[in-house]
Amino acid sequence: MGYADIYAKWKADPDGFWLDAAGTIDWDRKPTRGLNDDRAPLYEWFTDSMVNTCWNAVDRHVLAGRGAQPAIIHDSPVTGTKHVITYAELQDRVARLAGALQAKGIAKGDRVIIYMPMVPEALEAMLACARIGAIHSVVFGGFAAAELAVRIDDCTPKAIIAASCGIEPSRVVHYKPLLDGAIDMATHKPDFCVIFQREQEVAKLVEGRDHDWHGFQFGAEPADCLPVEGNHPAYILYTSGTTGAPKGVVRPTGGHLVALNWTMRAIYDCGPGDVFWAASDVGWVVGHSYICYGPLIAGCTTIVYEGKPVGTPDAGAFWRVMQEHRVKSFFTAPTALRAIKRDDPEGKLVADYDLSGLKALYLAGERADPDTILWAQRHLKVPVVDHWWQTETGYAIAANPLGIEALPVKIGSPSVAMPGFDVQVLDEGGHQVSSGTLGAIAIKLPLPPGTLPTLWNAEERFRKSYLTHFPGYYETGDAGYVDGDGYLYIMARTDDVINVAGHRLSTGAMEEVLASHRDVAECAVIGVADDLKGQSPLGFLCLNKGTNRAHADVVKECVALMRDRIGPVADFKRAVVVDRLPKTRSGKILRATMVKIADGQTWKMPATIDDPAILDEITVALQSLGLAKP
Repeated sequence: MGYADIYAKWKADPDGFWLDAAGTIDWDRKPTRGLNDDRAPLYEWFTDSMVNTCWNAVDRHVLAGRGAQPAIIHDSPVTGTKHVITYAELQDRVARLAGALQAKGIAKGDRVIIYMPMVPEALEAMLACARIGAIHSVVFGGFAAAELAVRIDDCTPKAIIAASCGIEPSRVVHYKPLLDGAIDMATHKPDFCVIFQREQEVAKLVEGRDHDWHGFQFGAEPADCLPVEGNHPAYILYTSGTTGAPKGVVRPTGGHLVALNWTMRAIYDCGPGDVFWAASDVGWVVGHSYICYGPLIAGCTTIVYEGKPVGTPDAGAFWRVMQEHRVKSFFTAPTALRAIKRDDPEGKLVADYDLSGLKALYLAGERADPDTILWAQRHLKVPVVDHWWQTETGYAIAANPLGIEALPVKIGSPSVAMPGFDVQVLDEGGHQVSSGTLGAIAIKLPLPPGTLPTLWNAEERFRKSYLTHFPGYYETGDAGYVDGDGYLYIMARTDDVINVAGHRLSTGAMEEVLASHRDVAECAVIGVADDLKGQSPLGFLCLNKGTNRAHADVVKECVALMRDRIGPVADFKRAVVVDRLPKTRSGKILRATMVKIADGQTWKMPATIDDPAILDEITVALQSLGLAKP
């Protein structure tokens, strides 16, 4: 059955479709109904079921005779170590940690914050919580103490599981002082902390509160899997918004299991024994869905990679991992590929590795510019799937479902809506616009299983943030259009659509043009305030390594390119060459902050920024253009 038939089948009978998909999960009590619309527009799924996530991710594979299969491969170029954990070993390690947590009073519904780097123990902590019905909230390792404190106060954890440190290519990140500072700042205090001591830094433990990871588990009775209701929260994940208090996205247990298992086969074409690698971090939604839960639920081998796309040791780092571990499906952010492309524009390092096991590359997290996709296609010689999703949804809204049918590729589009998502493009009045017209992208309610049913302790904020602007729809916050074939194009966040003399223009479309210039490795476009035209576009250009041409010449060519491709309506007259773009740790460009700096507005240092010093460089560049006046 092809994509069109499967999508039509879902649309004709959503309940039947998802109950059928639920048949691939082990239930303690099978669901008899899919959608629960008793509190519409707050929808839930599989509420009459009982199930356990850890059982489905670990124990059932051991029971099926695959205990000797690698479950997790830890590959850490920053420490020079590699480590394989089988499903049987994972079962033992998780059950023991879960038993130790139980013995210290952690019970179903209790919250546990996990503050760890890219080590297998982070996944073990997540699975141990799932095993006993505790609700975990993973906070990106190395987040500042103030940001961690906000999350402690919001989800009020009974325990915090942390590592002594994280390791970057050039430095050790001291987690324990950040944790101690956060607990001091927070109004809520955890009952206890468990600290995984790494050999690179042994942290000082607070007597009576902190426990060593190994000592904490010594002699603990392994815990059995505790069934929970289908709508029991599996975890809380705080969105990495750059302004305001973070939003605690809630992930429901039953829908999470069903949806992720379905996507592993339908989208990523992976099943038992396949090696799946998502080069992300456990602190982000990709790490939850496709480093920890998705691959393990599907019986795959998942890779936990503690390194960078470049510099550990070079731009061939990803290809080395793929060759050594025979990766079948690879998932990363476009920004990682752009970093590789900038260091190795001709893709020469790819030829040094055997990538014959790789069947597809998946990109998400931000817009994938056509130039980066073409570069990857040319050098990797596999399908490159740009797909679109959000922290809130937990998996792809739109994709090219290779496990069902490889659809024709349209570069610049994440392809088509997946079953469960009725995606529509609306004008400000909430009316559907014609194909090819830019508008706000919204999803007709109800959302499918596994997507957020609410925000943690913030139902009114959930309604206001997502449901009130377009009644009957979930507002994605993204802008774009749908073409005549039903292919979706995500052009920008709604906030990044700029208004130039009454013309609504997509900064994403402009970035596509700039990225096509032979010397441009990466770029961003923002709209700055303009007294005459409302807003005027401004480009930031990062050049390929080895480019020795005068910056003024490159800028001049980019301005001409924009006039040729988009036309005078874009009013694109200014660009500046910079070494780096300011980004979050997950790779998203901080355009909103750049706009505030350019317009001379007050701005707050984003909590999620990768390197605060970059904003000083951006400010200097803007001042050279007469912008960023205090």
